[in-house]
Amino acid sequence: SSGINAEYGISENMHDLVMRQIEIGDIMGGWVLLTGTSILLVLLSAAIVVVWCPEAGGSGLPELIAYLNGTNVRRIFSLKTYVVKFISCLLAVGSGMPVGPEGPMIALGGLIGASVSQFKSKVLKIDIALFKRLRNSEDRRNFLTAGAGAGVSAAFGAPVGGLLFAMEEVSSFWSDKLGWQTFFCCMVAAFTADLFNSAFDKFEYTGNFGLFQKDNYIIFHVENYIPLNLLVFLPAILLGGIGGVLGALFTFLNLKIVRLRRAIQAKCTSSRYFLGFVKIIEPILIMTLVCSLKVLVSDLFPCHTPQCYFNGSSPECLGHGGDDKFHTELTVEIFTCKFRDTVFINGTEHFNGTYNPFATVFFASGEEAIHHLFSRQTHNELPPLPLAIALLLYFPLACWTAGTSIASGLVVPMLLIGGLFGRLVGCLAVLIFGVHTTPFWAWLDPGAFALIGAASFFGGVSRLTMSLAVILMEMTNDIQFLLPIMVTIMVAKWSGDLLTHSFYHALLEVRCIPFLDSEPFITHNKQPVSLELFKAGDAMSSPVVCVKKDETVAELAQKLLDYGHSGFPVVNNNNQLIGSITRRIVAVVLECNFDENKKAVSYDEFLQHDPSYRQKMILEKLLTEEGDRKVDLELYMNQSAVSVPASFSLHRTYVLFRTLGLRHLIVTDDSNTVVGMLSRKDLMGHALEDRLGPIVTDILQRHPTA
Repeated sequence: SSGINAEYGISENMHDLVMRQIEIGDIMGGWVLLTGTSILLVLLSAAIVVVWCPEAGGSGLPELIAYLNGTNVRRIFSLKTYVVKFISCLLAVGSGMPVGPEGPMIALGGLIGASVSQFKSKVLKIDIALFKRLRNSEDRRNFLTAGAGAGVSAAFGAPVGGLLFAMEEVSSFWSDKLGWQTFFCCMVAAFTADLFNSAFDKFEYTGNFGLFQKDNYIIFHVENYIPLNLLVFLPAILLGGIGGVLGALFTFLNLKIVRLRRAIQAKCTSSRYFLGFVKIIEPILIMTLVCSLKVLVSDLFPCHTPQCYFNGSSPECLGHGGDDKFHTELTVEIFTCKFRDTVFINGTEHFNGTYNPFATVFFASGEEAIHHLFSRQTHNELPPLPLAIALLLYFPLACWTAGTSIASGLVVPMLLIGGLFGRLVGCLAVLIFGVHTTPFWAWLDPGAFALIGAASFFGGVSRLTMSLAVILMEMTNDIQFLLPIMVTIMVAKWSGDLLTHSFYHALLEVRCIPFLDSEPFITHNKQPVSLELFKAGDAMSSPVVCVKKDETVAELAQKLLDYGHSGFPVVNNNNQLIGSITRRIVAVVLECNFDENKKAVSYDEFLQHDPSYRQKMILEKLLTEEGDRKVDLELYMNQSAVSVPASFSLHRTYVLFRTLGLRHLIVTDDSNTVVGMLSRKDLMGHALEDRLGPIVTDILQRHPTA
């Protein structure tokens, strides 16, 4: 949370310096200042990622989801990744790039949960023996899940939303115990963030330590609540459909850009330095374009004289300090327009003058723009044309930026894009039906439409449902609009699912990270196929490399050298399954068990030993020096290895594999002999379609009416 304050503090300070130049008429000077400082920040943000830690790029959410689904992604939980991701995100958001800090905040929360809970670090030379009992895969996953929920809680000020996000999107395995642990973690994270936010505003100490005020912990607090009408669900459904389609378009375009970026970078692999230069120059080009559009397009828009309603008097005014129902906010961007003069009418303070509506939503920071979009009873503050132009410019820029070599998130761009098209629809509705003051039509407010639009686009991109609804409620404190938001989120999800996968799951596919959805879905000739019609033996890989309970050192070493499998079934002398053992355990046993008088490798040795270092050299040495000595693997193997018969339902096999979080599933015949093995890659959709396609074709040929 302090990091978010610092990021927006950098952005606002830079914004104030640039506006001083622009307000005195020095447009070119403002552009040079804005572009120069922004490029410097982006250069530093990209350089530390490309040069020091490439794993820190992006939001980190796809890797987090993949790890909790059972896929180990290398170096995502290191101290270096944490430091680089934090600094890069701070600089990127502070520069004014169309990105947000929330995605990396969630990933950093998970990283803290996975790493700090172990209380072990080679870099910091920390190894507290008291926490050895937590150094297992189950506790590590639980702490990581709780940490991700805490990241949401701190980033959005949404502890309940963090719990639901961890359950709905991040975690593939859930239990009551994990639920209350995550709830407690989210509660503490929200309390800590609110406590520090009460005392600090950006970089300044306010002196109100411990005073929880709504403006400090409710990010996009809605000031004016309006009554609802049954008719509000009509635009909610409409905006949900638009948000789902735009969310799918965003995902589709981003994947095309990712593939194009990879193709270009693949041609630059001849020189490592040139490839790094290409990765760094891309965000710099985006930043230059963003700064140019902010200044030059804002300057092209004419100044706007706002309309409001003041006791039947002339509608020409810019805002008010009284209790008038409709108004224009005092924080709109003046840009090069006439400065405001204070006027008192019947003792009420008013401000005459003009402002730039395009700069209000495009030149300002993403957070400020969202505040303006969500503002209520400001019907004429933002005309349709500036909103439409801002949407057409911001949408492709945000789409292009996602995936560059900086640590960044998409939450702020998603809320801003959704708010833009939602408010645009609201303004068009006001133009058609007019501004109404009666409670029955009060819902016809562009700010309310903007909130619904933000929910629909967020849902269309991420396909979140219950967690998104709660997060938006906690971010805006507008509980009255919960039902319309729920409706628009569901419509956005349905319409988006018809077109593409969710954004983060699509990125998993592009990065070739094996991810198993909650339910398998495969097609044949564009028709869905039920896995209940197939057996586990139809999808298994065979033949299987097995190890015997008491093999020689030479045989084990040779198998590790010849095969890259991460696990092996253990069989007895009759080739019947008695357990399983991972590659790492075999490697540790071989490397540590040199002494013939040593009966077993201790648990501490398994925790401390890293068999990846110089493994090939050690195994080749064992082939000649220790080859004839036998190793009893019964002490180290998993005697509760999960296996299924070859005739077992493939659908139930899939559910069993994913629910238990397995890495391997052994397939046996009626005599308990190993006949195949199922791994995560075997159960991926494309792999199942390749394996089962010929079977379906054969069935259709033999039974044409099937």
